[in-house]
Amino acid sequence: MPVGGCCCGLWPVACGLMSDIIRDPVWNNIGLDELALRLVDTPVFQRLRYVRQLGLVYLVYPGATHSRFEHALGTYHLAARTLRLLQDRGDLQGLATDEVVVARAAALLHDIGHYPFSHALEEIGAPHHEDVARPLLVQGEIAALLCENIGPDAPERVWSLIRGTSGSPLQGLVAGSLDLDKIEYLKRDAFMCGVPYGEIDVDRLIHSLTLLADPLTGKGVMGVSEKGLSALESLLFAKYQMYRNVYWHHAVRSATAMYKRLVGGALSRGAIDVGDLASYNDEGLLHRLQESDPTHLLAGLRARRLFKRAFECPSAELSTEAAEWIAADHVLTSRAEDALARELGMESGELLLDYPAKTQMLDLDLPVLRRDGQVRRLTGEGLEGAINLPMLSQELYRSARWLRVFTARPVTIERREVLALAHMPTGEVRRRIDDRLPLLGS
Repeated sequence: MPVGGCCCGLWPVACGLMSDIIRDPVWNNIGLDELALRLVDTPVFQRLRYVRQLGLVYLVYPGATHSRFEHALGTYHLAARTLRLLQDRGDLQGLATDEVVVARAAALLHDIGHYPFSHALEEIGAPHHEDVARPLLVQGEIAALLCENIGPDAPERVWSLIRGTSGSPLQGLVAGSLDLDKIEYLKRDAFMCGVPYGEIDVDRLIHSLTLLADPLTGKGVMGVSEKGLSALESLLFAKYQMYRNVYWHHAVRSATAMYKRLVGGALSRGAIDVGDLASYNDEGLLHRLQESDPTHLLAGLRARRLFKRAFECPSAELSTEAAEWIAADHVLTSRAEDALARELGMESGELLLDYPAKTQMLDLDLPVLRRDGQVRRLTGEGLEGAINLPMLSQELYRSARWLRVFTARPVTIERREVLALAHMPTGEVRRRIDDRLPLLGS
């Protein structure tokens, strides 16, 4: 019998059998079965204890020192709780016996490849942490545990769920429009930051999750009952408030821009290899960078001497594609920063451009079980009789995302000149830098 099975023939998610309890400030008691305990005890998973969930946010909100380790346990807890509800309702009938175990393992391991200091390194072109996770899952100790306790194809199935490419009906619980990862991190982040912005109707959301037949394909997928739409609205507003006030707070983005420039410089000089980034924890990477930082950015981060705003503008005031090269092309952005610094009489590394990576406030594409029994898909057109969540999501996103110029010392920059640069085509920006022509005042 696989680890986690019991004498009644049900998996722990159905019968309540657990091997250990971990006390947690957000969810109180988190029960782990034997397989989860063994996965948690691997060195790869233990590294997450020393990777902060919110990166450099602790420089603004001192309580934000919680780790990816805690978040992973919380996501596992929500997965186990949701799967138990689905089991009790009979929604899991017809699924392969091990689908539940694979989904719980994926929830636990979904951040296993995460870089130090949250998502910042993905903004400078490092491979996505979900891609980094694959070798950690399909080889080594974790792979051996998954194969031994679930089956030989378990590592690939777990990774597919994490990557969002699985054909499992439970895919939406791990990576999707309304996955449990979002619910967990918003709730935990707000709690640890000490802010009232992450208020989500978690119970209502989880109880409204259900397995439905996709109206387009007929395949089983995770969806939500219509009565859960108000709770979905609470998730959208919580995410908006957290982005506006915490994740994209101007001082957090200043620290993040400094960190990106610091690591990007080390990578370009060959002082560190991109393939090694995911092996470090937060402090380990900083110690490694300390040996090769000619810009004193690291000293500024350690002492909280952050760059100040010389310019800022919400994306709502920019055209749709304006400044996207700042978010998408780190090499060009670094070159533009140095060119602008020269124009303004500053040293290399004393001016930083920041435009958070393009994302969506809430990527909604999921089936909804209407009260009349019909299944409709909530997409970009919205749903009649409900707030147009996709449109609202886009508007909130544009008001939370800001273009900023940060400088190490006071400098005067004309607003109209920065706006002109933001709207300049990428090819023109590159040409002006190559020809050493001014980027401002043209």
